[in-house]
Amino acid sequence: MAIKNEAKIKEPHVEDMRSAIEHRATWFYLLLDEARKKGLAWDDFARKAVFRTGCLHGESKFMKTADLREFGKEFCNDLERKIFEQNIVEATEERFVVEFNYCPLVMAWMKLTDNEKDIAHLCDIAMEGDRGIISKFPEYQMDLQETIASGGDVCRLVITRRKEIER
Repeated sequence: MAIKNEAKIKEPHVEDMRSAIEHRATWFYLLLDEARKKGLAWDDFARKAVFRTGCLHGESKFMKTADLREFGKEFCNDLERKIFEQNIVEATEERFVVEFNYCPLVMAWMKLTDNEKDIAHLCDIAMEGDRGIISKFPEYQMDLQETIASGGDVCRLVITRRKEIER
């Protein structure tokens, strides 16, 4: 399997933002690599920390709305759509589907390691941020159906309205 991850949008501001994201992804990888050298399993601490970050963002960066279409507009704002080359596949009251065609995090990790299992694992940990965001909207649930890091053509994220809100 070879990871395919090539940007098509080449705008200066977008490239600057991608570079900043790659820089942070480099930190993330090197921190986890040092932890591994100390015998720490990534999942023992990294998932929780990234999830907490997502929770903070879910509480502070998003308007509280029960309207999945409105949430989707914030989740995939204009800049995010360019950075990650997102296509909104579906946006209804019940379902929001977005596909990411490029990932600067994966690009950074590909520069640091050729271990595709590690890259897929790093990606899944990084997705805890999105899981944390969604956790702050109890009427929604998220399904990560495909990732570039796992060899997919896109990252496909599906957010749906829960049939019954768990209480």
